[in-house]
Amino acid sequence: MRLTFLGTGTSYGVPMIGCDCPVCRSEDPRDKRTRASALVKAPSGNILIDTATELREQALQNNVTRIDAILFTHTHADHLHGIDDVRRFSGLRRKPIPAYGDAETLAYIVRSHGYIFSDPDFRLGWGIPRIEMNEITEPTAICGATVIPVPIRHGERTILGYRIGGLAYLTDCSAIPETSVPLLQDLDTLVLDALRRRPHPTHFSLSEAVDAIERLKPRRAYLTHMAHDLAQTQTEAALPEHIRLAYDGLEIEVPD
Repeated sequence: MRLTFLGTGTSYGVPMIGCDCPVCRSEDPRDKRTRASALVKAPSGNILIDTATELREQALQNNVTRIDAILFTHTHADHLHGIDDVRRFSGLRRKPIPAYGDAETLAYIVRSHGYIFSDPDFRLGWGIPRIEMNEITEPTAICGATVIPVPIRHGERTILGYRIGGLAYLTDCSAIPETSVPLLQDLDTLVLDALRRRPHPTHFSLSEAVDAIERLKPRRAYLTHMAHDLAQTQTEAALPEHIRLAYDGLEIEVPD
């Protein structure tokens, strides 16, 4: 199984508009971060995690020409508002793409993007995204892999992370409920939110992310959803070897 980090940035992206800090001016391409999203190449298809704002750009940059399923973590704009670009992928497949999320997320998408679901006579053809919504509450077979929804806290709300084989992907995370900890044992790879150095009410800070990683003890971990105060080279130099900063376009192999 292969994971591609399509985007690793916070909701503002990096560089941030109107900012001339060292990271926003950095010439290191790893410091250029689009909104957080990922692609999992599973045994029988490609699973997209979130439709980030720059989905079209991310797909072109990483030569993504096929999506077979979508996992939604939650409804915030940076994780959802690239959804219209799904029309190209459903059009290429010539069939709807199954999407998964919790009930709150699915209901919100239907309300906020009603045009996607209001053409039962197919008058608009493949000119709109064709998506089939599926609530996920338990381990589910998707693209030849078992996908396990992992409830996590994002400030005051509960959203979903996902475990697929030896991989867990937990973006926009400020706390991991004790009931979810058993779902995160014996991980090969943990992808975890680390917004910035200072505390934040709805995201792990860098130190909080490191503490959570040390508690869960995966073989390795990658940090994502990072703001512009975490420079790639300097930040990694102070981290343990098994914890790295992800970057846009990074590909890693993970056991199924």
